[in-house]
Amino acid sequence: MPVPTRMRSQLTRRLGWLAANLRDFRAERQHVLWALALAVGVAAGIVAVLFCELIGLVQLLWIGSSSENTLTAARSAAWWLVPLGPLLAGVAVGMLLTRISSRRAGGVADVIEARAYSGRTLGLRDGLWSALVSAITVGGGGSAGREGPIVHLGATLGETIARRAAPPEWCRRTLLSAGVASAVAASFNAPFAGVLFAHEVVLGHYALRSFVPIMLAATAGSLIARQWFGPDAAFTMPDYAVVSYWEFPAFVLLGIVCAAVALLFQLALRIADDGARHIDVPLWLRPVIGGAIVGLIGLAFPQVLGVGYETTNLALSGQLSLGLMLTLVVVKTVATAITLGSRFGGGIFSPALVVGGLTGAAFGSMAQSVFPDLASSGGLYAILGMGAVAGAVFGAPISTAMIVFELTGGYRLSIALLLTVAVAQGIVQALHGYSWFQWQLRLRGLDLREGPHKPIGANARVMDFMEPLQDGTEPDRPDGGGPVLRPTDTLAAALRAFDAGGHDRLPVVDPANDQTLVGWASHLAALQHFNRALVQSSVEEHR
Repeated sequence: MPVPTRMRSQLTRRLGWLAANLRDFRAERQHVLWALALAVGVAAGIVAVLFCELIGLVQLLWIGSSSENTLTAARSAAWWLVPLGPLLAGVAVGMLLTRISSRRAGGVADVIEARAYSGRTLGLRDGLWSALVSAITVGGGGSAGREGPIVHLGATLGETIARRAAPPEWCRRTLLSAGVASAVAASFNAPFAGVLFAHEVVLGHYALRSFVPIMLAATAGSLIARQWFGPDAAFTMPDYAVVSYWEFPAFVLLGIVCAAVALLFQLALRIADDGARHIDVPLWLRPVIGGAIVGLIGLAFPQVLGVGYETTNLALSGQLSLGLMLTLVVVKTVATAITLGSRFGGGIFSPALVVGGLTGAAFGSMAQSVFPDLASSGGLYAILGMGAVAGAVFGAPISTAMIVFELTGGYRLSIALLLTVAVAQGIVQALHGYSWFQWQLRLRGLDLREGPHKPIGANARVMDFMEPLQDGTEPDRPDGGGPVLRPTDTLAAALRAFDAGGHDRLPVVDPANDQTLVGWASHLAALQHFNRALVQSSVEEHR
């Protein structure tokens, strides 16, 4: 039976549309990106497992146990081993810092900077050194988390593979984020959280063509970690549920309390960092002094040592007294600030989880004493506190809530958790305006909250839009005292020079000799280059 003409025409149009999409797909090398993202995910997952094992090895040398139950191991060890671990870790870190660089161990802020500013690369060697410093820190009892260095190392792997494959710039950023997603998924056994964290914190937007490679990487990292560590959640959570909808005003109040705790937590980190910078001691001695102080704190409160997940489990199960929990909120914050301020490695997410869990459990304990028939258990409030404090510190409410879900398995608490996280995040945003990572970048002179135009102005150079001189034309500058540009000047600096003098065109001179003209740059060409980059940024965020 012959096909009607109209049906043949519709089929032809649809096949043409399909062929055009496939051509665009191949032209953008998305199939190559998927394969590269899978390779990044596998590599980051393996490295994350090795990093966790390295922490366990250092801890084994310290207190004879590689388990995350640092509190139990510290209590079982000889008393003098407890302060000795952070002290010796400080000695080791101090020796490493004098050999590698004057910068602190890499973290999430460095990854965000590398994503936004194409000239700020992440070296694989720096990532490995940072991981080593952080493993010694956490394994030796320093009050820090393991997620920051893992995120940094995963991102360095993604960027290293991207440099070798030389894909388009948006692919480089996606592969960097894929390494982050795999690292988070492997570290926390939380693949969904890895995907959301990579988009929310690192990539800075949600784009459909980035979802697939990032999800592939997170899946690979999670599978590798589960094969090694097993499928169980990090925290042991009893079967909690919200007792009454009348509790929701209490959840709002908990969010307010967690916002205050998050602000004080960030303030403590900032004060410790500033204080350490103004103390005139050699670089290698700073972690030694910090380790000695943390070791003495750990002698009185061993709950602050290491990652602190065992302490969080005790708060979830209601095995800590109200007075001890309130004390540990302060002591854990101080120990973390001293650890990171004295140039140890490590992240802040795990300490923020511990502080948030203790805050929530203490709040729940007080709520039960006031409203015994209405308030849920302290463990439920501990879960809400974990998400609220960590989310407000990170500035990542969605991925933090998902991390808490996957760490605890407490999906039935979703409404209460989202409300508490939203209140804490909203208050911190209103009062402070920055997450901890955004604040770190702001101190470096980088404020990404203003939009993509700032990174674009810093990434582009005059050489990208200038008109080079043809051979034999105008070898010297036509005037002797006017403003000039150099090929390596940024686009932002060029636009300021054009605006300051009202120039339509400026000479571009050799950086080695201001009297040698190498080309001309026009105001119109600079604006056109800037506009094209803005359009490309918008396209990347919406495809």
